[in-house]
Amino acid sequence: MLDPVSRVRRFNRAVTSAVGALDTSFLGRGRPLGAARVLNAIGHGRTDVAEIRDYLGLDSGLMSRLLRSLEDEGLIETTSHEDDARRRVARLSRAGRREFAAYETMSNTQAEGFLARHSQREALLAAMDLIASALTRERIALDEMDPQGDESRYCLGEYYAELGRRFQQGFDVSLSRDPDAKDMRPPRGTFIVAMSDTLPLGCVGLKGTDHGYAEIKRLWVAPSARGLGLGRRLMDATERAARELGIKLLRLDTNSALPEAGQLYRSTGWREIPRFNDDPYPDLFFEKRIQS
Repeated sequence: MLDPVSRVRRFNRAVTSAVGALDTSFLGRGRPLGAARVLNAIGHGRTDVAEIRDYLGLDSGLMSRLLRSLEDEGLIETTSHEDDARRRVARLSRAGRREFAAYETMSNTQAEGFLARHSQREALLAAMDLIASALTRERIALDEMDPQGDESRYCLGEYYAELGRRFQQGFDVSLSRDPDAKDMRPPRGTFIVAMSDTLPLGCVGLKGTDHGYAEIKRLWVAPSARGLGLGRRLMDATERAARELGIKLLRLDTNSALPEAGQLYRSTGWREIPRFNDDPYPDLFFEKRIQS
């Protein structure tokens, strides 16, 4: 039996070989992976050079060399930021847009090839999500989003599906006290989505009411991101949002079929209270006062 460190190192070698990290011509386009990743970041809308550097985890010297190499190829143009001359922005040239499109097509084909090699496609994707979430833990961003946006709806769909699997009686959202989207938008509330690069990993809603309190709703964390402290981060972010909106009292409900949720609430200062709504699904109810 290999020890854990040896297994991790085997994985690292397999990934670097499979994705072409050591190739001097990544995907046969004439430049290494580092330059291709910078081009990809710019093509996907990241133009601030400092933001790109942080996103890719590059030091300043390497970032400068990669930008210079792409400029020399005529693929990008860098200029000073219009509002701050100390900052630089990078944009694709016409040739850069063509090269970006070529990389997108080839990268998609490569990804499809990886999946085609394995008979358990969903298990493979779940394993990839788990590893990617662990490796990018420090870069998971919490963003305020429209509760009816694509990322929010994805999270809510996954949340409802999980409740359907875990509740003995199943879950029908039409029978639940499903909050109106307007109650989870400022100034009444907010909706926060945890994003890891392009993948939504969790969500939580703050629902404004006219009863002297607001409610925490729809806290969900993807299975691939559990154990990373993301649920606590989402709750902390929601409490900060409530404080900024001048909300003094929060309430929430949950079901005893979700013991990890109850454990999180009790460990973060929530106290159990009597039932305060007629929703048929919850059997546990909590309250917390927000300190100014």
